[in-house]
Amino acid sequence: MAKNLVLYFSVYGTAKKTAEEIARQTGADLVEIEPVTPYDSDRGHYNALAKLAKKEHDEDARPAIKNEINIEPYDNIFIGYPMWWYTFPMILYTLFDRYDFSGKTIIPFNTHMGSGDGGTYETIAELEPNAKLLTGLPVEMHEAEAGQSTAIEKWLKDIGIL
Repeated sequence: MAKNLVLYFSVYGTAKKTAEEIARQTGADLVEIEPVTPYDSDRGHYNALAKLAKKEHDEDARPAIKNEINIEPYDNIFIGYPMWWYTFPMILYTLFDRYDFSGKTIIPFNTHMGSGDGGTYETIAELEPNAKLLTGLPVEMHEAEAGQSTAIEKWLKDIGIL
């Protein structure tokens, strides 16, 4: 039986909520990608976060990851994140730079405010050419906040995990 990990990065909690539901339905281990320098999770400061995200993107930054993540024992690794500036947060580039996903199955999911996956699934395939990539799940932010257990279950069945 395949061993599953749900690995996620979340600031406002929508990717976290989706990650928790995936872990619940699959029995997967759940690990948060924690930045060394935390991001401001106060939605009232959204413009400041957006400005910082754009700066990181424009500078091709690699924000440091605080926690050590052991992907070795896992066959299937769900990777979740919010969309920032039509791509994934730069800390995801740090993740892919730091860890070798060769031989693993990567299953992406993301939350967004209208941009879908923004081409990030193709980016993951380019960054990790020796991993197998399954069809990802883009979840609109408000739907993620409301809970998407039925949609997640359907997706997991469609990709052969359930």
